[in-house]
Amino acid sequence: MSVSLSASRTVTESYHSPWRLLLAPAAVVAAVAHIPVTGEHLHEAPYMGVLFILLTIACLALAAAAVAHDSAAVYLGATAVCGLAVLGYAATRIVAFPMLADDVGNWLEPLGIVSVISELTVVASAQLALRSNSSRPSR
Repeated sequence: MSVSLSASRTVTESYHSPWRLLLAPAAVVAAVAHIPVTGEHLHEAPYMGVLFILLTIACLALAAAAVAHDSAAVYLGATAVCGLAVLGYAATRIVAFPMLADDVGNWLEPLGIVSVISELTVVASAQLALRSNSSRPSR
């Protein structure tokens, strides 16, 4: 049984979308941007350090999946992972999280800007791939 995204596509069918060529490097940038601050966060706010490790792994896996076999599942996963990362960044700038109160108002942290731009690029390219392929007949 396959889950249907539209009348002509399944969630696991490869799209071969040109948008994957933007998504994959943006996801790698998002992953790499978190590496320098992971150790610091593991020490100061261990839960956030662990989330950074998981985000780094997820972004690298999504980049590889987009290149190897891009599908609706990959694009939906990329939208969810990177969309939640952007929301998390904004939340930590608005509300004092445990052990991260000094992040409130710090919108212009350089690696944070790199992360947000790359994550938004992942979300945008994933959504464009989904939209551009939803009307194409399956191969």
